[in-house]
Amino acid sequence: MTLPLFIAAHRATIIQFLKFGIVGFLGFFVDFGFFHLGFDWFGFGHYGSALFSFPFAVTFTWIGNRLFTFRGRHEGSASAQWARFAVVCAIGLVLNRGAFSLLTATVPLVYSYPVLGLLAGTCAGMFFNFFFSKRLVFK
Repeated sequence: MTLPLFIAAHRATIIQFLKFGIVGFLGFFVDFGFFHLGFDWFGFGHYGSALFSFPFAVTFTWIGNRLFTFRGRHEGSASAQWARFAVVCAIGLVLNRGAFSLLTATVPLVYSYPVLGLLAGTCAGMFFNFFFSKRLVFK
């Protein structure tokens, strides 16, 4: 299959993935902001701040994906959908925060600039979260 045929055959999914990426990109800034709130104001440290910021980023990205990426694909109540999304993201957290933790522990540059670890973790979890959000959350 040629690239143009592949794109034509998967156009809707590609557009959804790009939208998912936009929402995730914005969610990264929510994650980053709450990370620094936990780190600078509450003194949670690198790992505690990364866990502290997670529910804020999940809620923001769920709203964005519900309204933008998967608009109109709502099965069941909003709270049940949020719970399914949170479970998918919690599983994705293993990839996301795992990459963050590994890089923070092993790369001095990332320890000094934890935003690099947050960015790497976001990318690691993105593909997992998209696939399972599309299949299990926004059906």
